[in-house]
Amino acid sequence: MPPRALIVGLAGARLSAAERAYLEGADPWGVILFARNVESPDQLKELTAEIRDGLSRADAPILIDQEGGRVQRMGPPHWPAYPAGRRIGELYTIDPQAGLEAAHLAGRLIATDLAGAGINVACIPLLDLRLEGMDQVIGDRAYDSDPEIVTALGRAAAEGVRAGGCLPVIKHMPGHGRVLCDTHYALPVVDLAAHQLRRTDFAPFRELRALPLGMSAHVVYSAFDSERPATVSPSIITQVIRSEIGFDGLLMTDDISMQALDGAVEQRACAALAAGCDIVLHCNGDAHEMERLAEAVPHLSGRALERAEAALAALDGPAAPAAPAADVTYERLQALLAKAA
Repeated sequence: MPPRALIVGLAGARLSAAERAYLEGADPWGVILFARNVESPDQLKELTAEIRDGLSRADAPILIDQEGGRVQRMGPPHWPAYPAGRRIGELYTIDPQAGLEAAHLAGRLIATDLAGAGINVACIPLLDLRLEGMDQVIGDRAYDSDPEIVTALGRAAAEGVRAGGCLPVIKHMPGHGRVLCDTHYALPVVDLAAHQLRRTDFAPFRELRALPLGMSAHVVYSAFDSERPATVSPSIITQVIRSEIGFDGLLMTDDISMQALDGAVEQRACAALAAGCDIVLHCNGDAHEMERLAEAVPHLSGRALERAEAALAALDGPAAPAAPAADVTYERLQALLAKAA
């Protein structure tokens, strides 16, 4: 039987007996890790091996948010501190070629770090726009306010991630930069007209629609659905993400335990799947919620299963071309960033 349409978090740095039993019984498609799960390279390699042993799938997706800046689950002293997207965007405005090299190099170095620890999915690039006056939940995580710059740097970063041995995830579809509150705590509403959204927020996702993995946004776009956020909106997923943007990869939700969504966690999951998401992402490691999700969330089937299989096949396929520069080091990345200091 195919795995369940679910990605779950874990409570700590060791896989408990109860969590192992859960992985064996519920069979989620993958696991997402956070700073609470990370202590050292050896510990992390042991944890990822235990996860895959529990799932009995050598290619089971293990994900992590490793953007750089303030969103970096693996950091010093064991791993480098990577730059926030804004720093790479600022470099691009000064020297576009250096910016593209830095985006590719950061993606590649991050993926190399992850692959060395047994992680095969990097939840980057972030394709949201950095817009003045908006909530800083995105803020300096984003490359720029210009969709063309975000597209160029996002493409370079995604190619770097593939060159480093991981799968990238484009997020947060169809755009999260234009919000006035943090989706961890509240539900934002974007009232911009549809034609303006198509030209701005949606554009980077449309340009990178061929990538195999994407993540939804818990954001209401009133031009398309005045009540429901994208994650649980059939019209936004069908009309915007699948049709207008043209994304046919595996669409996972953003974390369904965020307060932007209403209802019990299993109701949120079912609403997201009914709306057209392929996979439910549940991050907090709460065992009781995870058990309820195992009962409510079905196994992958149909197009969702095909998309999941295609994503893993892309991981096994040829990696993106290596960077032209032979110097694939953190020191080279620092030297590039110094140009914009």
